Amino acid sequence: MSDSFEIVILGATPGGIAAAVAAARLGRSVALVEYHHHIGGMTASGLGKSDVENRELIGGLFREFTTRVRRFYHERYGENSENARLCQDGYYTEPSVAEGVFEEMIAEQPGITGLKGWRLESAHTSQQRLTEIEIMNRSSGAIRRLTAEVFVDATYEGDLYAAAGAEFRLGRESREEFGEPHAGVVYFDYQRGKFLPGSTGEADDRLPAYTYRLCLTTNPDNAHVLTEPPTGYDRENYVGYFDDLTAGRLGAPKVVKAGRGYNPAHFDTMVRALSVAEIPNQKTDVNINPRPLGFPFPEENAGYVEGDAAARQRICERHRQLVLGLLFFLQNDEEIPEAHREIARSYHLPRDEWGDNGHFPFQLYVREARRLVGEYTLTEHDMTTDAGRSHPDTVAIGEFPIDSFPCRKRQPGDTVVLEGYLGMLDSVTRPYQIPYRMMIPKSIDGLLVPVAASTTHVAYSSIRMEPTWMCLGQAAGTAAHIALSRGCQPRQVPSGELRESLKQQGQIL
Repeated sequence: MSDSFEIVILGATPGGIAAAVAAARLGRSVALVEYHHHIGGMTASGLGKSDVENRELIGGLFREFTTRVRRFYHERYGENSENARLCQDGYYTEPSVAEGVFEEMIAEQPGITGLKGWRLESAHTSQQRLTEIEIMNRSSGAIRRLTAEVFVDATYEGDLYAAAGAEFRLGRESREEFGEPHAGVVYFDYQRGKFLPGSTGEADDRLPAYTYRLCLTTNPDNAHVLTEPPTGYDRENYVGYFDDLTAGRLGAPKVVKAGRGYNPAHFDTMVRALSVAEIPNQKTDVNINPRPLGFPFPEENAGYVEGDAAARQRICERHRQLVLGLLFFLQNDEEIPEAHREIARSYHLPRDEWGDNGHFPFQLYVREARRLVGEYTLTEHDMTTDAGRSHPDTVAIGEFPIDSFPCRKRQPGDTVVLEGYLGMLDSVTRPYQIPYRMMIPKSIDGLLVPVAASTTHVAYSSIRMEPTWMCLGQAAGTAAHIALSRGCQPRQVPSGELRESLKQQGQIL
């Protein structure tokens, strides 16, 4: 027995939520299936500041999301309050507030059936069209089968299209494959904009480092203090930071840009292992700084993407231990100068976030996993050409700089940068059009892919932003509706009709 919907979406990431809301507002019945017991992906799991360099280029449901966040803080605390200022017009938010806004947007649509805590077990195709998926409840072990005319893979990992047999890429292309200057094995001096020796441009199967993105509080009354190290703690994982401190790699950047987690009080201290930005309610968005050579996370994600549920959980737990271990190390290690430890001890896990998960984020920061082989492959050239590439089927605009985390730990001879790090390449990245075709698998019908879409590794490092994914999710939900209305496959949806509908929804094209 199967449950039938017009559209089934796997992954309640921001992209998946946008697809569900867009389709439901157009009158469609939608099942939104999520592995975790929370929705919102990274935006509800520590990514407290929206990565948008040019706000005028990102509209649609993402702009509605920020408007709702802004309204929450203005109504709850007052328009002239500190929290209203810190929410930055709704672009900065606490994880719990983000999740609440997403829940609100879904609850307004009776056509959406939310299924939290369900894992994909299998996908079934008929004549190269995805027709049904089987999901398992992670708590009870119950099995459900869902059928639909159109499916949307909004997972970070590309799990649905992989299960359906679609072709995908995993790892880094060579420099030669698409002629991308920054492809493959690369050492790039991000401060001076120069390639360094060792940049072979060779392809490999490595992926940018995963981490967890933290929300930490500076309010002692809300602090969940780490009083002991996490299981498996090993300070040797972090001692490389001492060399970074001595060599000056924990100092100020050559150019300080707002919104990138730079805190002058942290310059030339061990706390520069973190990138810290203020968000409302005495909280901070905390990224792990990838620039120090002691950064311990590269290569720790090996085996995650193609691993089974147990392997993935094991790798998630390893990353959790590394993150908590780093926090404990910065706060307590006696070799760290006391003044640095004192700064670190002003940041703690917040007691009012993720109470069901030890006040720790639920979603691993999967910066890149599988990438679809679609009808169009976005490359570095799409986003670095001054004139830009014009696409007749443009459904969104990308605008974030190419920015890939390191792919390898410190190698012998590394003195400037870790291999694979492409840090915020503002000087070469231009706003660019994103074509609908990059969401369409070459060989599988009945399926749209707005998140783990068809790009190269270098291009993915720009497009992998939640605001952009919300735009692509909105396009996917709208395209699914048009496909149902016309009785055609998603690849046959007329781009003109899709674009016109997106314009009416406030999307910037």
